[in-house]
Amino acid sequence: MKVCVVGASGKLGRYMVQHALDRSYEVVGVCRLQSVAKLDSFKGRITVIPGATDDPEVIKRAVAGCDGVLVVLVPRGVHGYSTGTAQAVLDHAPAGARLVFSCGWHITRDGKDVYPWKLKAIVSVFGPLARLARFADLDDQVEACRRVFASDTRWTLVRGSDLEEGESQGLPVWSRHVGDPILKSNLTRRVDFALFMVAALENEELVHEAPAIVGCQTPSALAHAASD
Repeated sequence: MKVCVVGASGKLGRYMVQHALDRSYEVVGVCRLQSVAKLDSFKGRITVIPGATDDPEVIKRAVAGCDGVLVVLVPRGVHGYSTGTAQAVLDHAPAGARLVFSCGWHITRDGKDVYPWKLKAIVSVFGPLARLARFADLDDQVEACRRVFASDTRWTLVRGSDLEEGESQGLPVWSRHVGDPILKSNLTRRVDFALFMVAALENEELVHEAPAIVGCQTPSALAHAASD
């Protein structure tokens, strides 16, 4: 399988690159020119395409011939970076390719998510401040995900909980709605978020799903497993 990782130089992106290599996938990584050095540990094992991830020509070149595309949707700046990235992938990925996008729990597909007060507070306070500082625009990520949901491509949108570093605990568990008891712990290892993204490429049950994930060894996940 040939896979493109869009946003390969970030922490999540580098974990996805490693998981893909562990599965003997051919990997193409896209990242900004100034971040190429972050991929030096993969030199000789992946193809790196430098450029902005919202540049349609960069994405068109990177995804050519790929069976799957893994996309980190980052609401960087206030100029539609996430939306541009998502649209470029939707427009240029080969027909039938698996497209797996990452975002946070704050994205909702059907309005049935029930958010903890902490997350609602962070979104309501951080969102306006980040936009005022021209650092990030959460509404941009919302629009990017809306376009993914409306697409007829073979997409999956993985919604991550709070993240922590650490050794892998295994494939995270998921549910369709934030607020479901299994997700209560709201914590996932970043390396395992990446693992879920890569595993989704070959999981047909996740096509046109927006799974909200949580670590498989968290108290809420273990309690759910014990009750089954």
